[in-house]
Amino acid sequence: METHILRFEHPEYLYWLLAIPILIAIYILIRILNKRQFKKFADSKFASFLVPLASKSRSNTKFVIFLFVIIFGIIAAANLQTGSKMEEVKREGIDLYFCVDISNSMNAEDIAPNRLERSKQAINNLINKLNGDRIGVIIFAGNAYVQLPITTDYAAAKMFLSTINTNLIPSQGTEIGAAINLAVKSFGTSEHSKAIVIISDGEDHVNGDAIKAAQEAAKLGIKIYTIGMGLEEGAPIPLYNQYGKRTGYKKDRDGNIVITKLDDNLLRQIAEIGDGIYRRASNSNVGLDEIFNEINKSEKSEIESKVFTDYEDQFQWFIGAAIILLIIEILISSGKKDWEDKFNFFEPKDENN
Repeated sequence: METHILRFEHPEYLYWLLAIPILIAIYILIRILNKRQFKKFADSKFASFLVPLASKSRSNTKFVIFLFVIIFGIIAAANLQTGSKMEEVKREGIDLYFCVDISNSMNAEDIAPNRLERSKQAINNLINKLNGDRIGVIIFAGNAYVQLPITTDYAAAKMFLSTINTNLIPSQGTEIGAAINLAVKSFGTSEHSKAIVIISDGEDHVNGDAIKAAQEAAKLGIKIYTIGMGLEEGAPIPLYNQYGKRTGYKKDRDGNIVITKLDDNLLRQIAEIGDGIYRRASNSNVGLDEIFNEINKSEKSEIESKVFTDYEDQFQWFIGAAIILLIIEILISSGKKDWEDKFNFFEPKDENN
């Protein structure tokens, strides 16, 4: 049976779809304002006599067509692709889990643009250098969750990485131990070389759990590397509303602004137990490249994986659909009275005839 997979060559363009609800809201607002403005000059009963060619249904139809043209255009720009040719390839590499802290303190901006975004940028840059290694992503705060299971699909890894933010886990904290345990479990029983990279500011941790988890991982031959995000002087924790607008900074019970500082004692201990290294991030260097160079010195395993090697572009179908819709919109906009009378698409039927 032939297997197919769908992917977007440029998934970042899909973010433009977020503009669709905004356009709908603007359209509804304009309709309401126009209706109010019209009522100032004439009663709604005489609207059809004063503006005989006005058609609410036609305007709505044109707007819906306009929206679909935009949607199809965005999908075409993102370039939907189908993969049908799959090959089994053998490469040398390691299994690597990134455990990323997404507690609120990772929004602090002592590392620009902020701790979390800088971490994501560093991981994204590292993915571009991978060849044969399998990677996965775990996010943690008060709990830990697998954001991306172990995979060689680097495009999918980048897409999942881009969606990470501090709102994904409501419970606060820095459960590094839970993240390590979940990574160990998620590796499965493969004989591949394994490593864990923890990226965190180290605050609000429970030392005992993390140390114990690191010890158990070390017994299984899993190396653990750690990166401390944050500077010694620290920074306040920004607060945002549901629209992403900054509303202020986190304060304690006395009303004082909370300053979050890097606490790297636990991170150093975990790296030592896990036979890895610890690096402190700065604005010029996160330290991930240096850690990956150390990981590359480890013995690599032969990894067999099935990958799609041939993808076919499907953007032309969406461009074609958009062009057809534009032609329909032009026909509707032509507004010739005899054409409308003949087909009667938009005007209500005259019950007297």
